[in-house]
Amino acid sequence: MKLHTIHDKEFAPYGRVIDCDCSEIIDMAKKIELPKEGSTYLASVEDFENLEVKTQLEKEYFGEIPIQVGYCFGHSTKLNGFEWHKSSEINIAVTDAILFLGNIAEMENDRYNSENAKAFLLKRGDIVEVYATTLHFCPCEVTKDGFGVVVVLPKGTNTNLEHTPKDKKMFKKNKWIIAHEDNDNLLKRGVVPGVYGKNFEVGKDI
Repeated sequence: MKLHTIHDKEFAPYGRVIDCDCSEIIDMAKKIELPKEGSTYLASVEDFENLEVKTQLEKEYFGEIPIQVGYCFGHSTKLNGFEWHKSSEINIAVTDAILFLGNIAEMENDRYNSENAKAFLLKRGDIVEVYATTLHFCPCEVTKDGFGVVVVLPKGTNTNLEHTPKDKKMFKKNKWIIAHEDNDNLLKRGVVPGVYGKNFEVGKDI
């Protein structure tokens, strides 16, 4: 799989680069300690949300809809699955990271062929809007030191559901997800298997 950058034309169907001064939030996020293995996701971090940039992102990119600012930090090297929301997601790269992306229109009968996915490099300091139609998942590390990405979404996203949905792909509030058929960890958590083909891995397949 070829590794693209977010400045390549191939990124256009999946998202766009945002020009916003997020240096303050990046500096704060650098102080977060990465887990020794696996990844950690927090939907909302009060210290992030008290920064002025939170209000700017809320007004300019979410149309004044309340947002949450959290993070995903850790270690990951494989595509592993895909999730999507009914809204855009903003990613702020605290470290270099790689995103595996797909398009929801490429799904057939709730299944996705990983051969259709593309990989994109985020450089530290990059800020992107990932569209609602874009399939995405946990960022991947560029080095063994791990990855760090600040994640901005509408308030309440990725929190626990208050009902049992008919659609088994709905896993959290404003979060639908399908696991790669080889990802036992997600399957054991009740995630629907839906990604087939090679489970692409950074360092081996790209």
